[in-house]
Amino acid sequence: MHGVIFAELRKYVKARVGLPTWDRALVNAGLPGKVFLTFQEYPDDEALKLIKDLVALTGSPASVFLEDFGAFIAPDLLAMYEPLIDPEWRTLDVVEHTEETVHTVVRRRNPGAAPPYLRVERTGVDEVVVHYTSKRRLCDIAKGIVRGLAAHYEEQVAIDEPECMNRGGRECLLVVRRA
Repeated sequence: MHGVIFAELRKYVKARVGLPTWDRALVNAGLPGKVFLTFQEYPDDEALKLIKDLVALTGSPASVFLEDFGAFIAPDLLAMYEPLIDPEWRTLDVVEHTEETVHTVVRRRNPGAAPPYLRVERTGVDEVVVHYTSKRRLCDIAKGIVRGLAAHYEEQVAIDEPECMNRGGRECLLVVRRA
C-alpha cells in the first residue's frame, strides 16, 4: 500500500480520536513505533491490520470508519493531484477520470503501487458507474472519497452499491448520481 495512505490514516486518527489511539493500534498490529514514509510502498497486511485495530479501538463499524476516512482524505488528494485535475471538473468528472489521470501517474511513478482499478462509465450527465476492483476490498474508502469530493465541490451525491466484493460480488459496483 502506498505510504500516503498510511500518512493520511495517521492524520485522520489524530484528528478524530488522538494520537494515543494510533500508537495503540501500531502496537496491536505488531508495528510499535513504525513510521511510514509518504512515497514508499508498504505491505498491504500492515494497512489491513492497522485498520482492523483502529476499527476495534474506535468502536466504529468498519464500513463507517473507512467511508469517513475516505471523505477525510479527499481534500488532501485533490490538493496533491491538482495539476492532473481540470479546473472545470466537478465531482462526477473527477470520479470519471481518476483511473486515467491519478492512478496512471501513481502506477508510473511508483511501480510497486497498486491503487484500486477503476473502470468508469459515464451513463448520463448526472451519473457515473464505477467498477471497482482491488484485492484489498476497501471500496468503503472509495465511497468516502466520492462523498469528500462532493463536499469539496459543494454538490450532493447519492451512491448505490448493487454489487460488492465484501458481499460476495466479483467487483464493487458504485452508481454515483448527482442529487
